[in-house]
Amino acid sequence: MSCGNEHATPCSEVLAKVYTYIDGELADASCAEVTEHLDECGPCLREYGLEEVVKKLVSKSCGCDPVPTDLKAKVLGRIESVLAGEEG
Repeated sequence: MSCGNEHATPCSEVLAKVYTYIDGELADASCAEVTEHLDECGPCLREYGLEEVVKKLVSKSCGCDPVPTDLKAKVLGRIESVLAGEEG
């Protein structure tokens, strides 16, 4: 996804990091880049808001059950491939 505007950090890079950002697991420099991008990019901010809502809903629905490492890796891999435009 791209809003069509120039940003210091591209939309695709920001959206690839959004779950890590939501979890507070990004390094300070990356976190600042994402925050700056979200402050200036409405489409990414809306996507971030949607992702945050989905994460909270999943967290609420799944309770405290830990996510198996292999499942998390598969889901993140699929998200990355979709963001890269590899449908299938």
